[in-house]
Amino acid sequence: MSATGLHTVLCDLLGCRYPIVQTAMGWVADAKLVAASGNAGAFGFLAGATMQPGEVEREILRVKALSDRPFGINFHMFQPNADEVIEMAIRHRLRAVSYGRGPDAKMVGRLKAAGVVCMPTVGAAKHAAKAVELGADVVTVQGGEGGGHTGGTPTTLLLPQVLDSVRVPVVAAGGFFDGRGLAAALAYGAAGVAMGTRFLMSSESPVPAQTLERYVKVRDPASIRVSLAIDGLPQRMIDNALLLELEQAGPWRRTWLALSAARKWRARTGMSSAQMLATAWRAMREQDYSAAQTLMAANAPVLIQRAMVEGHPDDGVLPSGQAAAAIHAIESCEQIVDGIVGQARIRLAALSGDGLAAAA
Repeated sequence: MSATGLHTVLCDLLGCRYPIVQTAMGWVADAKLVAASGNAGAFGFLAGATMQPGEVEREILRVKALSDRPFGINFHMFQPNADEVIEMAIRHRLRAVSYGRGPDAKMVGRLKAAGVVCMPTVGAAKHAAKAVELGADVVTVQGGEGGGHTGGTPTTLLLPQVLDSVRVPVVAAGGFFDGRGLAAALAYGAAGVAMGTRFLMSSESPVPAQTLERYVKVRDPASIRVSLAIDGLPQRMIDNALLLELEQAGPWRRTWLALSAARKWRARTGMSSAQMLATAWRAMREQDYSAAQTLMAANAPVLIQRAMVEGHPDDGVLPSGQAAAAIHAIESCEQIVDGIVGQARIRLAALSGDGLAAAA
C-alpha cells in the first residue's frame, strides 16, 4: 500500500481511487448517492435488496448517467426479485455485488464467471470462512458498532479474527467515519473500510431533512443501541419513543403489528400471499429463523421506510451505527472522502519511520 496514494488491492478489484466503500443501505443508497460516492473516489453499492421488481435497471442506468465510475449492487436471496438483480448485475457488467448469507457456490460461480466481484458482508469469522469457501473474492466484516442488523463482537476483535481465518482481502466495517479509522483498519491488515452511516449523513443522501436532523443531534453512542423488538433479530438503531413502545408491547400487540406490517409490505412489493409464505418458509429452513422472527420480518422495512423515506423519524425506526454520535455535520460525499483521505495520510505518515523519528 502507498501511504500517500492510499492504494490497496481493494482499489484494483473495485476500480476506485481510495479503499473506501459506501454500503448498500436500504432506501438510502440510491443512484444519486452511489454516483456521488463514486465520483468522490469511493466505491458505491446500490441498495438492490430493497428495490421493487422493475426498478433495478432504472436505478443502474441512473447511476451510469451521473457517473462513469464503477459501482455495485446488493441483494439477498429472499427478496422476490433476486434473480432480476443478478441478471442486471451481469448484463450491465457491474463491478461487484454484495450480499449476506444466501447465494450458493453455483450462483457465486456464475457471477464470478461474468467478471463480477463477489463481496459478502459477514459478522463472524466462521461466516467469513464459509463465504470464501463458496467463492467470495472479498469479505466485508462488520463489527457490533455498525448499524442495522449486527452482531455483538466489536470490530477491533472481529477484524483480526477474520484476517487470520481467510486469505482474501478483508474490508472493515462498523464504527468507521474518519481518516483515523481508515488508517487503523489498514494497520490491522484490512484492504479498506466500508461505511454506511457516514454516507447516510451526506448532502447527497435521499434521507429527508427532518430525519437527518435526528442523526446529527445524537451525541451519546449508548443511545444508538441494539434491540430485538423490531424483527426478533439484533438491530442497532437510534433510540426513540417508538422503539421503547415496541419493546414494552405484549405478545398480542406485537403479533398485530407484525401482521399489519406484512400486509403493507406485500402491497408494496407486489408479492402474492403464496410468495410471502414461500419466502418465510425458506428463511426458516435456510437461515434458522424462528417462527416469531419470521412473523416479525416485515416490521423492519415498513418502519424504516416511515423514517428514511417518508420523513417521520418519531413514527419509524432509525438504523444507525454508533459512529453517528461522532458526526456533527452533513457534508457532501466529496468533502467526506477528501477529509478521510487527508486525515488518513497524516496518520499513516506519523506512524512511518520518519514520522516517529520527528516525534522523538
